[in-house]
Amino acid sequence: MSNLPWLSQYPEGVAADIDFEGYPSVAALLEHAVARFGNKIAFHQFGVDLTFRQLDDNSARLAAYFQNDLGLTPGDRLALMLPNCMQHPIAMFAALRSGLTVVNVNPLYTSAELTQLIKDSGARAIVVMEIFAATVAHALTHIAIEHVIVARVAEMQRFPKSVVVDYIVRKKKKLVPGWKIAGAVTFKAAMTAHPATDFSKAALNHGTRAFLQYTGGTTGEPKGAVLTHGNVLADVLMFATWCKPAFRLGEETTIIAMPLYHVSALVCQCMVCIHFGARAVLVMNPRDIPALVKDFATHQPTVFGGLNTLFTALMNNEDFRSLEFSALRATIAGGTATLPAVAERWQKITGRPVLEAYGLSETSGAVTANPVTLTTFNGTIGVPLPSMRIEIRDEYGTAVPTDMPGEICVAGPNVMQGYFNRPEETALVIGHDGFFATGDIGIMDEHGVIKIVDRKKDMILVSGFNVYPNEVESVLFRHTGILEVSVVGVADSQSGETPVAFVVKNDPMLTEADVIEFARESLASYKVPKRVVFLEDLPKTPVGKVLRRQLRDQLVNRI
Repeated sequence: MSNLPWLSQYPEGVAADIDFEGYPSVAALLEHAVARFGNKIAFHQFGVDLTFRQLDDNSARLAAYFQNDLGLTPGDRLALMLPNCMQHPIAMFAALRSGLTVVNVNPLYTSAELTQLIKDSGARAIVVMEIFAATVAHALTHIAIEHVIVARVAEMQRFPKSVVVDYIVRKKKKLVPGWKIAGAVTFKAAMTAHPATDFSKAALNHGTRAFLQYTGGTTGEPKGAVLTHGNVLADVLMFATWCKPAFRLGEETTIIAMPLYHVSALVCQCMVCIHFGARAVLVMNPRDIPALVKDFATHQPTVFGGLNTLFTALMNNEDFRSLEFSALRATIAGGTATLPAVAERWQKITGRPVLEAYGLSETSGAVTANPVTLTTFNGTIGVPLPSMRIEIRDEYGTAVPTDMPGEICVAGPNVMQGYFNRPEETALVIGHDGFFATGDIGIMDEHGVIKIVDRKKDMILVSGFNVYPNEVESVLFRHTGILEVSVVGVADSQSGETPVAFVVKNDPMLTEADVIEFARESLASYKVPKRVVFLEDLPKTPVGKVLRRQLRDQLVNRI
């Protein structure tokens, strides 16, 4: 262990390696939590509590429906197109306990994006919030999903509040577009069709596939990272072990505002909360800052996870700044780099530092983090978590000296099995030694502390969401008025980065509005270029590769 310099940074009581042999599956994680915390509140939303025992019972009932009514069998894929809501953990555990593979879907996806994902994953069934059911209905004109279960915002409420909430959602706020899907059933009907005793436990182990977590990987084309029960359990226990010096069993309260379809919120927040017996307050719409501030005031979280843009939005709210934060003991950031000025202001307002962590879909969540015992923000992503091995390597795969930049390469029990049905692309990122090449450039100091200095990939981070230029370009290139196109990311004060499209016209009448409107038809809003720059030609290398850095420089010179 002497060749692992980061161990000197470990807080007292944090082991260098984890042992997760006591948990044969993620299902066992829930069962263990039910045995320890039973009637304690696991999740809270809109005034409704869901205890660990109720989560166990409801997920078993829904699992029985999957098995007996839908005929889903171990290995089948089930898509979840849900915002943060009570139905998400119920459906997720129902699927995992049945041996199904969960395919997490961003509810903001367009029908074209959903169609591509369903085709690639081969999902037989989908659970979707009714607000987004119209997208599924449209996608069904191109694909065949055998079973559709539609969740409703109000269905977890008790009467008569359920009627009031349903009226507000449908009539007052008009959040539910018209949709029609033959054979669709409601989530509540599916969940109450069987008693929990009708559920038959599936044979699960560390090698059982648990998730297809879609990511752009290194090329930008969405690929499903295959995560097993063992991969996910490893990351849960690695992060839980790391947080142990500050977290207390059965006493923590957190607000989950980051989306559960994202691996960091799913594993490092939701599942770690299950492990600790914490109460998690689910936030369906994090853009509703006044409502989020009310959650802070009402529930007084002891732990909060977010990212740069969310911290900024909260701090710009006067009511948030006037709150009392004595209960808050840890603020953890991920998804995108936290600006020092934001971290400094957060600590001044809340009294707590922002502790950055780093991870990827391909690693089931976090691989590094700052010690929870730190008292100030340090601008690094911390050190490798227990059982992680990290090397900074050059372009030839050789480890570079301390304080030299190189690609961050990681190995550990949480690293994915590979990209679903893509062995060639898997081989490009996972070497024979088991190290996964992240595509991020970092520097490790003599103490094992890592700082990200650049990105090898051209990925654009918009408010924590990954936007891949190749995907956006492939959509725009379908416009007959576009001859050439290249998309780059530029700094943005609101979202961190924003996509900008550089276009060579094929039609002289093409306008910026035409390009943006065309993009909106096939891309989620955060992927749509916010600006279009028309050029006579795109700068290229002698072999024809577009020089994106020159495009960024041109944009800076235009400002």
